Amino acid sequence: MERYAPVIKDLAPRDMVSRCILKEIQAGQGIGGQAFVHLDLTHLGPEVIGRKLAEIAGFAKTYAGVDVTREPIPVQPTCHYMMGGIAANADGGVVIGAGGTTLPGLFAAGECACVSVHGANRLGCNSLLDTLVFGRRAGAAMRDFIRAVPVPKLRDTFRKEAESRLSRLMAAEGTEKIGILMDDMQRAMMEHVSVFRQASGLQAALEKIRELRERSQRISIQDQGRCFNRNLLETIELGHMLDLAEVVILGALGRKESRGAHWREDFPQRNDEQFLHHTMVRLHGRVPEIFHRPVTITRFQPRERTY
Repeated sequence: MERYAPVIKDLAPRDMVSRCILKEIQAGQGIGGQAFVHLDLTHLGPEVIGRKLAEIAGFAKTYAGVDVTREPIPVQPTCHYMMGGIAANADGGVVIGAGGTTLPGLFAAGECACVSVHGANRLGCNSLLDTLVFGRRAGAAMRDFIRAVPVPKLRDTFRKEAESRLSRLMAAEGTEKIGILMDDMQRAMMEHVSVFRQASGLQAALEKIRELRERSQRISIQDQGRCFNRNLLETIELGHMLDLAEVVILGALGRKESRGAHWREDFPQRNDEQFLHHTMVRLHGRVPEIFHRPVTITRFQPRERTY
């Protein structure tokens, strides 16, 4: 990191550190020529690691077989947090319009929600805002909403439609396997939509995701059990993940600039004049439609990050 951020080195923002790690790996500088670098904590000593980094030490032991007090941890960039999500206001109300209008009765809080406190890159520990602050506010807003409205009468067709969908999935006799489709999706997103992005790769990923959605209609569920059916659950989840993948790709294609964790190799500069806005998506019929919400700037003006 001395070469990339000589002042703050490994304390640089995580999106920048991720790009630096991947650049080293792509240049053949990974450990032993492999796709990872080493994170060395041994200089801290067992006492400090046990007191301050016990969870990280446990993860390293469980998943990599590494004793962090004696040897470095193999690491590589991956998605660890969603800075976007379901657009919500400070009380958890789900925002559905560019003007901030909300859908009555629908709330979102936690990592699934986007209250727009993270900007283009989350600061360390800022995820606590999503749970401790806005989670509490959303809970209070839901309590007040429930007290103010009568108990809704749900149409029986909702239950019948859900039962019909599950029955169709269970009875499908296609040739596609959930694990293969999941691997193909993960590979496409990691290769084209992760740390570095460009138009040709994003377009290739979009075509792949839409192909996988079509193939997902031919999944054969092997487990026919009626209780705790993981095979059925994973099939349903795959559909949601394909939807989210398409949304991420469309948003990345439309944002022809680099900002925070979104890095376009074909547009490496930030462009506040054209892209200082929130990228939003909604369904127009069955087709995702991109629109924008303005950014509200109060005390702190946006400026270029320099290290």
